[in-house]
Amino acid sequence: MNRKIKKLTATGMLCALAYAAAAIGRIPLVLFLKYDPKDSVIAVGGLIFGPVTSWLIALAVSFVEMFTISETGIWGFFMNVISSCSFACTAAFVYQKKRTFSAAAFGLFCGWLCMVFVMLCCNYFIAPIYMGYPREAVAELLIPAFLPFNLIKGGLNAVLTLVLYKPVAAALRHAHFTEGK
Repeated sequence: MNRKIKKLTATGMLCALAYAAAAIGRIPLVLFLKYDPKDSVIAVGGLIFGPVTSWLIALAVSFVEMFTISETGIWGFFMNVISSCSFACTAAFVYQKKRTFSAAAFGLFCGWLCMVFVMLCCNYFIAPIYMGYPREAVAELLIPAFLPFNLIKGGLNAVLTLVLYKPVAAALRHAHFTEGK
């Protein structure tokens, strides 16, 4: 099997795992907001294959979610892609520069902070549209609901990604889907 097909196959498997994590792993956290660990799988894909792969996985999984388990339609799709990419693509971009454990941890920390900031902005500007609430009502939820939710979500995803990365990368290497150490 050539390298491109192996990468495509591994990316497809990561998409399936990320979707399963989103569908099965939903946990209510703050008010109506639910955590799912799909961003960890997306970030693992990015750490292994780069930020473009993170973007593709986030796009594919969010698209399938929109038609199956999401209750927020196209707006939820955009919010999911933005959230996943701000976390996973940032982490993968930083890690791509220097592939060490400390760079992965720093990249995930940067992705966490980026996701929190980006999602606060998105919740302020986009959430009122699909939630059907006035912007002022959503703004009142930014600090007591959206901020803690995104801090917890990003922290859990960063830790879970650090735990999953090496075993997943080793399994893909062992199955000859990736190269390297």
